Amino acid sequence: MKTIVIYNSQTGFTRRYAQWIAEAAGADCLELSAAKKKRLDAYEAIVFGSWACAGGMQKIGWFKHNIGKWADKKLIVFCVGASPMDSPDIDPALRHNFTESEFKKISVFYCPGGLSYEKMAPWAKLMMKLFLKTLKAKRDKTQAEQEMIQIISSSYDISDRKYIHPILECLKRDCRP
Repeated sequence: MKTIVIYNSQTGFTRRYAQWIAEAAGADCLELSAAKKKRLDAYEAIVFGSWACAGGMQKIGWFKHNIGKWADKKLIVFCVGASPMDSPDIDPALRHNFTESEFKKISVFYCPGGLSYEKMAPWAKLMMKLFLKTLKAKRDKTQAEQEMIQIISSSYDISDRKYIHPILECLKRDCRP
């Protein structure tokens, strides 16, 4: 199956996953800005990956705008975020990015990445630092909030190739919801 993996990455985690998927699937791999200039007619499967910010997938609008014209293709989306794989917030956040009709046409996956303060855009770094400051200042913190403070206090990387296996399986078979 002729496949392309298109990605939007801020700090490198999504790029890493896109490259792993493309390598394992024998697919082409392009950054979003390059993919926007390319005709995708020849591809049977389009995999789009982006990163999450406050539950929203960045640059997902481009992909969503094209879902209708890609009706004959297998469509897969993966989102890379800072939350661990077992976070209960992941599924609702992923679903929030799509309408019900869009969600029926695509397969959506989550891949944990991490935080890289060193590579973040200044606005993103400021947003994270403000969020951390707000959490630290809160009285009567819950256990989850205390854990969040520990997690986001510094850069970390929880990405792993094992998280691409469901995406690769989906490429091999019909995996629509």
